[in-house]
Amino acid sequence: MPHRSSPSSPSSLSSPRDAVAATLRAAGCVFAEDEAELILAAAEGDPSSVDAMVARRAAGLPLELVVGWAEFGGRRISVEPGVFVPRRRTEFLVEQALAQAPDASVLVDLCCGSGAVGAALAATLDGAELHAADIDPVAVRCARRNVASLGGRVHQGDLFDALPERLRGRVGILAANVPYVPSDEIALLPAEARDHEPRVALDGGADGLDVLRRVAAQAPAWLAPGGCLLVETSSHQAPSAVAAFARAGLHTRLTTCEERHAHVVTGIRR
Repeated sequence: MPHRSSPSSPSSLSSPRDAVAATLRAAGCVFAEDEAELILAAAEGDPSSVDAMVARRAAGLPLELVVGWAEFGGRRISVEPGVFVPRRRTEFLVEQALAQAPDASVLVDLCCGSGAVGAALAATLDGAELHAADIDPVAVRCARRNVASLGGRVHQGDLFDALPERLRGRVGILAANVPYVPSDEIALLPAEARDHEPRVALDGGADGLDVLRRVAAQAPAWLAPGGCLLVETSSHQAPSAVAAFARAGLHTRLTTCEERHAHVVTGIRR
């Protein structure tokens, strides 16, 4: 965090927004004014809440965890400390899933974190059966809040072990936003991710593809005919990810969105 010299407290200036923005700017927040407005709205006029939230943000807690939500797919997704914050680039994965399987009736959000991907899919595919799963109990608790209004069910466990057996061979969209950061690159991540998000949601093993390979190998047994598996990866990992999908017998393609720096591998059960 940049060095700063005794910034004014949020209550010491005439305008609450200006006071909060000044403190955040001194802490190194680039979009201090925008963040100030979000914090003030989340605090609902309670000065003590404003002070506490500003202090947490100035200390480096991600803004989404400070205010308790992240925007994803046009929805407010509830998040809390200890849960992976959904990235806006992952909206590209949702778009690819909907384009590939616009009539899917069974959806699975694997490695669901907050459940943002599943919620975005289910909100568009009205009436679809949604299941989400994660190994982390904190993520499971958070995801349940985000998919409850959509009729979604959330299961705790290791990948496919968490899912009901009755889903085998029935899944139309299997979205798996697996961890894909190589273990020795975790230390290079921005502090907001490195220090405040669960390692299990980031660490993909030696080359970042350990979890992806496990998902690809098991996915065909769970997909319906014509069903699709989609994962997000990086540009340099994409060829190996495509190869893992192909080895699993999936018809595979790679799509990219340069604007969002997003790379999505899609595998279709033949």
